[in-house]
Amino acid sequence: MADALGGSCGGAHLMRALALLPFALVATPAAAQEMKPLIDARLRYEGVNQAGIARDADALTLRVRAGFELKQGDFALLAESEGTLALVERYNSSVNGRIAYPIVADPENVEINRIQLQYRGLKDTVFTAGRQRIALDDQRFVGNVAWRQNEQTFDAVRVESKALGPVAIDLTYAWAARTIYGVESPIAGIGGDNVFAGATVKLGPINAKAFAYLVDQDATGRRQFSSQTYGARATTTLPLGPAKLSLVASYARQSDWRDNLNRYAADYWLAEGQVQLKAFGLSGGYEVLGADKGLANTSFQTPLATLHKFQGWADKFLVTPADGIRDLYAGGSYALTLGKAPTVTLQAIYHRFDSDRNTRRYGEEWDLQLGFKPARHLAALIKYADYRAASFATDTRKLWLQLDFSL
Repeated sequence: MADALGGSCGGAHLMRALALLPFALVATPAAAQEMKPLIDARLRYEGVNQAGIARDADALTLRVRAGFELKQGDFALLAESEGTLALVERYNSSVNGRIAYPIVADPENVEINRIQLQYRGLKDTVFTAGRQRIALDDQRFVGNVAWRQNEQTFDAVRVESKALGPVAIDLTYAWAARTIYGVESPIAGIGGDNVFAGATVKLGPINAKAFAYLVDQDATGRRQFSSQTYGARATTTLPLGPAKLSLVASYARQSDWRDNLNRYAADYWLAEGQVQLKAFGLSGGYEVLGADKGLANTSFQTPLATLHKFQGWADKFLVTPADGIRDLYAGGSYALTLGKAPTVTLQAIYHRFDSDRNTRRYGEEWDLQLGFKPARHLAALIKYADYRAASFATDTRKLWLQLDFSL
């Protein structure tokens, strides 16, 4: 029970205290209370055809989250449960033993997704303690993996402050990451002393951020992902005639930390641009997760990221290959609105994947998506990924049909 709630002795005590807080707040008559229900559900079909695996995966899953946010004065308590049910389970969830099928990382699961206390009593500063959602910047380093049915959350204490005037500070200490693999997985919760620190300043039209991410993975089989990463990120949006130009640039340096037995250092680079003209959008970028030039199996890793957002939706590069990866990508989008009908959004992206070391071509991928909102609280999605292997992994095709409901 301590592991399910906290991941450490002190963490478990904090989580239990938060679980009792609703009764204390309800019993306190002093200030006006505001209760907000939290409900969202997702029904999704995911089909996977993967070369080298005889059977195709068919996964029909239903995920429901339900909870509340109770506000009283400067305090807010949020509690939310999460349950995933496999209606059709012809897939390998990573814990159900069905290894004849490709992996679809949506295991059946029931857990406390979030339970957090927030305090806003100090000017321009927010304190959050407990199991919480953390999604930093584009989620390349720390994210909540919202694409999967079971969300990634963190048992943590976080401070976000703009009290220093032009510099915004974001500082988190997390003693456990609650992963997407569900409570039956040996890595349901990965303990460790994780620190996420960032300082952002606005320089004219540019938002510049310096960051440090110290990732400590104590679980068996995960220590090779312990690392220290220091870097910077800059974003801007500029007028370009009738269009808008958005630019992103980032650099980071990563090396081993804590119990990681590999001794290495590797670089990260990102350059990305997007042009938006009314309903049309064009984007492209180049992302490099490097490899140590002198050592094998020592490449730049981001184990706490929302990995599905990067390097193709087929998810062939959730762990950076030993020789690193270079991802050259380009895409386009179009949003179509017909009178009072729902807006339909079309998107297409192409990726070319190469190694950072030893000059290998890994493969290429096409990703296609059609999304629309048939009603105020509903969103529907059709999505397809086609990865064609050259020298890494195997040909893989994935199809998703999805319906979301949220209040």
